[in-house]
Amino acid sequence: MNILITGGAGFIGSHLVEKFLKEKHRVVVVDNFDSFYSIDTKISNVLESTNNINLKEKILNLNNDEKLKFLSKNTESNNYRLYIEDICNLENLKEIFKNENIEFVINLAALAGVRPSILRPFDYERVNIKGFLNILELCKEFKIKKLIQASSSSVYGNAKTDIFTEDIRVDFPISPYAATKKSCEEFGSVYSHIYDIDIVQLRFFTVYGERQRPDLAIHKFIKKILADEEITIYGDGNTSRDYTYIKDIISGIYKSFEYLNTHQNIYEIINLGSSREIKLIDMIKIIEEKLNKKVKIKFDNKQAGDVDKTFACIDKAKRLLGYEVNTKFEDGIENFIRWYIRSF
Repeated sequence: MNILITGGAGFIGSHLVEKFLKEKHRVVVVDNFDSFYSIDTKISNVLESTNNINLKEKILNLNNDEKLKFLSKNTESNNYRLYIEDICNLENLKEIFKNENIEFVINLAALAGVRPSILRPFDYERVNIKGFLNILELCKEFKIKKLIQASSSSVYGNAKTDIFTEDIRVDFPISPYAATKKSCEEFGSVYSHIYDIDIVQLRFFTVYGERQRPDLAIHKFIKKILADEEITIYGDGNTSRDYTYIKDIISGIYKSFEYLNTHQNIYEIINLGSSREIKLIDMIKIIEEKLNKKVKIKFDNKQAGDVDKTFACIDKAKRLLGYEVNTKFEDGIENFIRWYIRSF
């Protein structure tokens, strides 16, 4: 099957590409290599996901334009094609749909991050909402009936419930990023209803693991701790997250793909998390233990847009998809540390 994965050079996207190639599908990747996420990091992601890591030294010595041309040319194969393109560019995106005979779309492309969205709300609206509308319009035009969209646990805001189930109200986002993801869920519902597109919206809960973005807490903390630098905690350390290891997320996405291919008349919103709540201060203690290094901590004011906690109910994912959590947080941290030391 021809699978389009937008954002396929990113953290989650590159792991997903690897999974689909392993399962013998043909993968078409669209990624704009946005400067928010360093080009070299995304190049490494592509090389790892396509088993071309031997090309890394040759590419990284080039300038940025030369890097991307070299990358596109040298990773292309019968079952993999990379397009360096923005999902906001409807006409160019349409050409890709026309030329590649797309049968299934997985839209991971987005501007991510709560705090940056407060500074760049118009950019987040353009990429996350308009970009997704472009995807929906092209699915309609080319009669593509199967779509997975990446949503986020951020849509829950500061929900007052002990555990987040998909049926609770999410009408009060507290960041532009969360608002864009909520909007995408609503647009998805509209297109599914009017144009009979089967859609699964996956609410990801704090994904971590190998290839994690450098700006995210676990990656940033481990880098600083290994360099004997001070880390900053915003708030008192008692905020908590439902951390979900990348391989469990990839399993959940792939099971959603299988579910959509065997069911009709589907519009579902599904949590993908670990259903384990870990406080920030406890996460740091686990990293301390795994690195066998004492952490120097600076406390600062809580940041605008940050939610107090996330905690996923995954009963629906288990029931519909057969989703399982196979990785303990402590083991996932060990895996990340080994990858980080090997890569940097």
